[in-house]
Amino acid sequence: MAAHDENVVWHPHPVTPAQREQLHGHKGVVVWFTGLSGSGKSTVAGALEEALHKLGISTYLLDGDNVRHGLCSDLGFSEADRKENIRRVGEVANLMVDAGLVVLTAFISPHRAERQMVRDRVGEGRFIEAFVDTPLAVCEARDPKGLYKKARAGELRNFTGIDAVYEPPTHPDVHLDGEQLVTKLVAQMLDLLRQGYIINS
Repeated sequence: MAAHDENVVWHPHPVTPAQREQLHGHKGVVVWFTGLSGSGKSTVAGALEEALHKLGISTYLLDGDNVRHGLCSDLGFSEADRKENIRRVGEVANLMVDAGLVVLTAFISPHRAERQMVRDRVGEGRFIEAFVDTPLAVCEARDPKGLYKKARAGELRNFTGIDAVYEPPTHPDVHLDGEQLVTKLVAQMLDLLRQGYIINS
């Protein structure tokens, strides 16, 4: 990553993050769903956003495939590009937290160091690592995008869980059993957000 130009100076805003949070009626936070492809990350994140929206919570969902249509459309799937993908998403998520939103993300983000990088950027207390723990065999049986089939056939290289490593969180903020019903996982997440005084709805 290039060093900042000395002529680029951070411009403070007259409206503070605390004031934005007061307007929303809740804290800004990133809920970072991580897990294998097919683990249920996007499904749980989407269902949680729907539940939060019904409670009047200001949210935004950043999904791995969606950001590659625009923000990260210039990136491939090399190790360097994957790291840059997560860095960019982390920066966007951090801006959204500053705006007072509850930001939900669904990214494989296979490396602990990259997830820690985002946590460090957003700040402790503003980052919730949610590990959607689903066995590889179950993910492969689901195979919603047919990616495992391609990876097994050698048509897709460097695929996480097959020929690329996934480093599961050692101490996630919340451990979700990906074989449970989505409604149960959403309830678990809502309880966590209430216990952490992120939301009070």
